[in-house]
Amino acid sequence: MTSSTTQKSNGMWIIAALVVLLLILHQDNWFWTDDTLVFGFLPIGLFWHACISIGASLTWALATVIAWPLPDEADENGDVSSTEEAAS
Repeated sequence: MTSSTTQKSNGMWIIAALVVLLLILHQDNWFWTDDTLVFGFLPIGLFWHACISIGASLTWALATVIAWPLPDEADENGDVSSTEEAAS
């Protein structure tokens, strides 16, 4: 196993852990009765969900960088991408 394969394997575990963490943090039972306003107008529960949404988008961006194979990597593994199939 090459070092890049090992890094991708570790990266996929990190992405899976981040997704599980986001799923757990999404259950915000502690903010249901809190009347705190963030920035003077935004309810804390809504702010929390906005932060979770930003975290989810960053996790997805990281997942595409780590788990999505580049065309060169796909060639090394013997995989043929759909764009190459369409070109031939």
